[in-house]
Amino acid sequence: MTNATPSNVVKMEKKSDFGFGTQIRKSPYFDATVRWGATAFSVYNHMYIPRDFGDPEQNFWNLVNDAILCDVAAERQVEITGPDAAQFVQLLTPRDLSEMAVGQCKYILITNADGGILNDPILLRLAENHFWISLADSDILLWAQGVAIHSGLEVTIREPDVSPLQLQGPKSGEIMKTLFGEGIMDLRYYWLRELELDGIPLIVSRTGWSSELGYELYLQDGSRGDELWERIMAAGQPFGLQPGHTSSIRRIEGGMLSYHADADIGTNPYELGMDRLVNPDMEADFIGKAALQRIRENGVSRQQVGLVIDAAPLKGPNTSFWSISHHGEVVGKVTSAVYSPRLEQNIALAMVAVEHARLGTELEVQTLSGPAKARVVEKPFFDPKKKIAVSA
Repeated sequence: MTNATPSNVVKMEKKSDFGFGTQIRKSPYFDATVRWGATAFSVYNHMYIPRDFGDPEQNFWNLVNDAILCDVAAERQVEITGPDAAQFVQLLTPRDLSEMAVGQCKYILITNADGGILNDPILLRLAENHFWISLADSDILLWAQGVAIHSGLEVTIREPDVSPLQLQGPKSGEIMKTLFGEGIMDLRYYWLRELELDGIPLIVSRTGWSSELGYELYLQDGSRGDELWERIMAAGQPFGLQPGHTSSIRRIEGGMLSYHADADIGTNPYELGMDRLVNPDMEADFIGKAALQRIRENGVSRQQVGLVIDAAPLKGPNTSFWSISHHGEVVGKVTSAVYSPRLEQNIALAMVAVEHARLGTELEVQTLSGPAKARVVEKPFFDPKKKIAVSA
C-alpha cells in the first residue's frame, strides 16, 4: 500500500467489527485473514479483499522466493449451465472457444457491442455444458443474465457458492504435493481438476494472478473456508508459506491487467495488443464482432506500452492516472506504476497515442513528486515468455 491510505481501503484500528456495512460481503476466509495479520481491505466485486499484510515489498519477496496464500474470493463466479451453455459463452467473448476441452481454462475478454472490454476473466470448463467465469472487478452476472433474455438459448446463469484462494510462488507445487499427493504435479498450466481435501470440495486449477508458479483452489462450500485456510497454512509452514495479497509489483512486472485501471469499457483489445484473444473471422457470432472487425481494419489511435520512469523509487502504486507529455503536449496516461525492487526501476503500464508508442520514445510523466523523464520499453518487464508460471 502507499503511505496514504486510498479512499477505497478500509483500515483496521482494532480487532472488532468494522467496515462499510452489510452491502459489502465478507469472504469465507475473512476471519482467518484477520487472524493472520491482514490490516487493510479494499472492495472488489462488492466484497472485501485483503490488501495489506505489512510491507508490500516483503510480500513481493515472499511471493517470488517462497509462496503466499491470498484470499481472492472476491473473484466471483458466474456459472453457466444448460444445453446451449457452450454457444452462449462463445456469444460473450471474441476468443475462439471451439477447441476448448472439458477441464481446460482460458483467459478471455468479454466485450460489448462497441468492442469495449467489460471484464477479462478466466473461463473454466467443468463439463460439456458447465462453465464458470472467474471475474475481474465488474458485474458480469447481470450482463450475462441480460444477454440471455433475448438470446433464444437455453441456459441457466447464477452465482454459485464458490470462493477461490490463490497459492502462488515457486514453492507452491511442494505445498500442493503435501496437501494432495504426487499426482497433483500432473496438472498442466491452465487446466483444472476436481479434488477433495479432508472432505472439503474443491476445483483446483494451475492459474493465478501473479506470473509465478501457482494454483487456485475454488472452495465449493463457504462454511468450510476457515478450515481450508488453516489446513493450507499448516501444510505450507515448512516451505515458508506466508499469508499475503496479490502483488502490484509482480503483476506490473508481468504486464498483467487490472480492470478499471489498465482497461475498461472504453478500451478495446487491439489497443492492449491482445489480438490473440480476438477472432473476428470465426463462424460463431459474438457480441462486438462487427465493431472489432472495423477496429482491426481501421487501426487504433492509442496503444498500451511499458514505461521506465526515471525518478526516486515510488513509495507505492499510483492511486490516480498520471498524465504523459511529449514536448509539452499531453499524449497519454500512466495507468499502473510501481517500484520494482528486483529490477531496481520504477515501471509502469501506460496508454499513449500510437505515434509515441515506439520503443525508446522519450516522454515526460507528471508524478506526485513532479515531472519525471520516462522511456517506452518492452513489456512484460520480467519473464516475458511466462516460463516461470508455465513450469511445474
